[in-house]
Amino acid sequence: MFHVKPGKRRLHLFDLDGTLIRGSAAAVEISRQLGLVEEIAALEEGFLRGLTPDEFAVRARALWSELTVAQVTAAFEGAPWLDGIREVWADIGERGDRCAVISLSPDFFVERLLGWGADAAHGSRWPAVPFTEQIHRPGILDARAKVRIARRLCAEYGIEVADCVAYGDSMSDAELFAVVPDTVAVNADHHLGGLSRYSYTGGDLREAYALVQKRAA
Repeated sequence: MFHVKPGKRRLHLFDLDGTLIRGSAAAVEISRQLGLVEEIAALEEGFLRGLTPDEFAVRARALWSELTVAQVTAAFEGAPWLDGIREVWADIGERGDRCAVISLSPDFFVERLLGWGADAAHGSRWPAVPFTEQIHRPGILDARAKVRIARRLCAEYGIEVADCVAYGDSMSDAELFAVVPDTVAVNADHHLGGLSRYSYTGGDLREAYALVQKRAA
């Protein structure tokens, strides 16, 4: 798919909601399975107005009290994913590079992407489905946690932060975009205006990925 050129190893960091999933989010897709589209829309609006990620999680957990594993599977499989995700991640691996997903969404959703070829997938720590426990607030990620996790992955893989690429779409990615040199705003909102090296609008991750590869060529 892409010409492989030797060089420094890179770590590609992908956001999930609004980035790999175009125009939607894990919480929206899960709520759709439960017939709670309006309720989650109101909660998402609250998040945009300043609701903290941990409080969002607590309220979403209350909405999803009857959630089943089958519904999570249906939400994952039915989400509007960008085309080409598996192909991009396969190419990253063939180059000897690494790719990871870091998302504020529940880990029981995010970690399913390990099966698509991600080297790592980090989401907020939620209780197992079906729920028998409440949200543990310290386990819910925020924008700063994305930076911490990225630095930890760099140390684990022996890759410099200067050799990372970040892909994101919104305010939860802004802090990571501030420390990573190569950044791609994917179907992004105004929060990433002026922060990204590249900007992509469309439905195919291969095209967003190609922007970075052209520069590296």
